[in-house]
Amino acid sequence: LGTMGAVMREHVARERGQLGPWTRGQVNTLVAFGVAVTLWTLPGFLAAFDLEESGVSWFLQNRMPEAVVALVAAMLLFVLPVRLREGEFTLSWAEAVKIDWGTILLFGGGLTLGTLMFETGVAQAMGELFAAQLGASSLWGFTFTAIAIGIVMSETTSNTAAANMVIPVVIAIAQASGINPVPPALGAVFGASFGFMLPVSTPPNAIVYGSGLIPIPKMMRAGIVFDVLGLFIIWIGLRIMCPLLGLA
Repeated sequence: LGTMGAVMREHVARERGQLGPWTRGQVNTLVAFGVAVTLWTLPGFLAAFDLEESGVSWFLQNRMPEAVVALVAAMLLFVLPVRLREGEFTLSWAEAVKIDWGTILLFGGGLTLGTLMFETGVAQAMGELFAAQLGASSLWGFTFTAIAIGIVMSETTSNTAAANMVIPVVIAIAQASGINPVPPALGAVFGASFGFMLPVSTPPNAIVYGSGLIPIPKMMRAGIVFDVLGLFIIWIGLRIMCPLLGLA
């Protein structure tokens, strides 16, 4: 083990040496990324210290939402110079047009579809219909149903949109049925993370599909296996852990 560790350290040091020092473009990219992460997380830090009513927090929440911060970070790449005298900046438009915009639009479309399904009430109708058809009335029966709903919804929209749609519906149905909503809600959360069949489900799926190496039929065949396995693994895990943690 010691010899292997020494070999790995030597390999990492060799690879790092081949990279050379940081370039100006890499530093600029790190600055833009740091600005984005800081502005995304700062409202949470302010809230943790009971400063959510401060002027800075109000400005970030109302004038700098996540989407605007992402645009600001992207714009920084166009204005941070690499060689100012030569007019060379971190990102040029010639390089920007080479980005796989189709994959980005595919994932963005999934987020939009999920938002519209939630706002129009389609998601709630689908969740209630799914729950009624399965007829689960016990805690763990409904938890199994919630996991299944989360998985199915995550295949039609992004994971984030699926979680936003499914969890409120699951909690509402559980409370109306007199069932503890915590295990079903957790099941919906974990189920919404199991979208492996379609490229719209997650950014990694979209990136893999965008490479052109994995066609939709092949992705669906492998994805359905993972989805079914995930359904039972999540249910068994919750069935064991929730009682141990006093959540059920």
